[in-house]
This record gives sequence, C-alpha cells and structure tokens, in this order.
Amino acid sequence: MLLATVLALSLSAAPASDDVVTATDSWHEQRLKRLQSEDGWLSLVGLGWLTEGPNSSGSGGDATVVFPEGAPANVGTFTRAGLSVTFQPAPGVAVTRAGKPFTGGPVRTDQEGGAEPDVLQLGRFRFQLIVRGDRIGVRIRDPEARARKEFKGIPTYPASARWRVTARWEPANPPAVIAVPNVLGQVERSPSPGTAVFTVDGKEYRLTPVLEEGSPDLFFVFADETNRTETYGAGRFLYADPARDGTVILDFNRAYNPPCAFSAFATCPLPPKQNRLVLRVDAGEKRPAH
Repeated sequence: MLLATVLALSLSAAPASDDVVTATDSWHEQRLKRLQSEDGWLSLVGLGWLTEGPNSSGSGGDATVVFPEGAPANVGTFTRAGLSVTFQPAPGVAVTRAGKPFTGGPVRTDQEGGAEPDVLQLGRFRFQLIVRGDRIGVRIRDPEARARKEFKGIPTYPASARWRVTARWEPANPPAVIAVPNVLGQVERSPSPGTAVFTVDGKEYRLTPVLEEGSPDLFFVFADETNRTETYGAGRFLYADPARDGTVILDFNRAYNPPCAFSAFATCPLPPKQNRLVLRVDAGEKRPAH
C-alpha cells in the first residue's frame, strides 16, 4: 500500500443538491424493495450450524437445526463430511429443489465453484447452505416472517451534496490483502485494490475497500461517530464504482445498514480497524426503528 502524501480534495465538486436528493430517493426506494422481497434479509427466520456427521432438523426442541413453528417436528437430516453436505428429508416430508421433488442427496453450498447454491423448499420455508470459514450453516427463510410483515421502513438523514465526496484514489501496488472481522468472531483475508482518501472540513480521512468475487465495485465497511447513538452500532456499508482518473466518488447518502441490523440470523463483516473514522458521517441510513 502506498504511503505517499495525499493532496486534500474539496467537497465542492458535488452536483446540485436537487440532483443528489432525487438520485438518493430513487436509490433508497430500490434498496427497500430488495430488502422487503421474499428472499430479502427481512425473511430470515433461522440459522443452524452443522457439526461433522448427522444433524437433525425441524421444529422439535431437540433439533440441531431449528425450524420455526409451522414446520414439521422432524424435517430431515443434514450430514456433513468436511465441506460436503447431504440432506435426507424425513419420511412423509415433501421437499423440492428448483420446483422438482428432492428425495435426498448432495446439496450445493454458496461457495462451490461460483455456482448458485441449492435452495430447498418445504411449504413456505426455503433453506440453503452457507459456508463461513470452516463453518457450514443452514439458513432458513420465510416470506411470512414477522420482521418482513411488520417492516416500517428505515429512517435516514436528509440527502446532501456535502456528503457526495470526491476522494483521491491511492492504489495498492502490489494489490493488498486486509483483515476483515465478522460477527462470528472470524477474521477473513480479503483482497483490497487501494485506499480512498478524502477531506471533510479540512481534515483528511481514509477508507480501504475490499473486492467481492465477481464484482469490480469497491465495497467499504466503515464505522463513524454516529454509530454511538444514531446509526447502527456495528457500522455501515457503502459501495462505490471503481476508480476513474485517479478518483473515487464516495456517496455517503447511500451508506446503509448491514443485514445484521435487521436479523440475528445474518453473518456480517465488521469494519476493519483502518476504517473506523473519527468523524460524524451525518448521511445515509440511521439505526432501524425496530
């Protein structure tokens, strides 16, 4: 990572306020639609971690993978062998995969060769396998989830051209790998192409993004001083387009809450230490009012 002195960049390059407000409103409308969709984060109702060997599942009290009320007491058995998992539905339990009956066999996780994970369905419940480090979990969704049905929106700061910042891009040469912690207590090593350097009220700040597989966009997980009382305590997310002509646009009006702000069944990254800003970012989404 380069350590050269960075020139201060002005916030004055932001577009007219009306343009920012209109664009932010449109973006947030789409954000809410995705969040409230049948497979959005508000539909999560369960997450069970598999141990090596057979794992029971169902709404019964002794199940390893607990399904919500409304599911059979015995849904079936997940069997883990290393990073491979099979699932065998219980007798009389009708499970489908891609709309066709699933009578048992291997189940693809969300990290197998870049292919989409298998999504199994039992009545209104949908479930799939997620891999987080050396852990494999069963994530369960329900479109009738209480969180989805009772969702009342997300409070936000007023959109402002002040917070659409032009930052200088400081590329990492060679490309870096940074440590990103998550809510499970794990630390993942993620590729990072550089650092965005920007100024607010004459002071310089730095944010380091990571790259997600298959996407050129810059993904920032950051914390700021509003997390104490106004925004989600564990930080927020922000995407930006790749650097162009040595600059990156950081539109903090689009800073948004991670899935963990809405569900205990999500597994979210936390801000790396270099992305903890000693700054109030009065922009983007506030803490959900649930």
